[in-house]
Amino acid sequence: MANILHVISSPRGEASNSIKLGNAIVDKLREQDTASAVVVKDLTQGPFPHLEVAHLNAFFTPAEQHTEENKAAIRHSNEAIQEIFNADVIVIGAPMYNFGISSTLKAWIDHIARAGITFKYTANGAVGLISNKKVYLAVTTGGVYSSGDYAAFDFLTPYLKFVLGFLGITYVTVVRGEGFAVEGLKDKALDKAIDSITV
Repeated sequence: MANILHVISSPRGEASNSIKLGNAIVDKLREQDTASAVVVKDLTQGPFPHLEVAHLNAFFTPAEQHTEENKAAIRHSNEAIQEIFNADVIVIGAPMYNFGISSTLKAWIDHIARAGITFKYTANGAVGLISNKKVYLAVTTGGVYSSGDYAAFDFLTPYLKFVLGFLGITYVTVVRGEGFAVEGLKDKALDKAIDSITV
């Protein structure tokens, strides 16, 4: 039985194309393993706080020295990291906002990228500490960024693949839904993206 973590970063609910695409990926995964357990992490419901000095102090203070303030500040981070370690497969919904990821998703990443826990520094450079995970990125965009003139402006996909790799996750599959704001493409964009899913 696989444990699937579905991370949602769009606030648009039922109208969100990234949520629809993420759900379709989860459905495909469950077709292969009907006993799979799914945990949904909706980052827009009780959003992760942007990093402040209280979080950073907690991150860099040894756990055995944590004050009650440290424990409160680090709770979101610890919970998110545990969810990742518990998962076999992670589906991340990533709509493009202004050529990159949403600040909501960035805040989550800032809480899971922890030195000594999800990565470490060695004499030979950084080493990721999250292993044996598969990640599927449900990337949705208004324009077309997989090729053509706008491909150079897709800062979302390279960033997510890099930061996940930095944490040790190298099995990353990108499922693109694109052209949602383009006449002649938008009506079939979601169906085309769902048809492209391979798990």
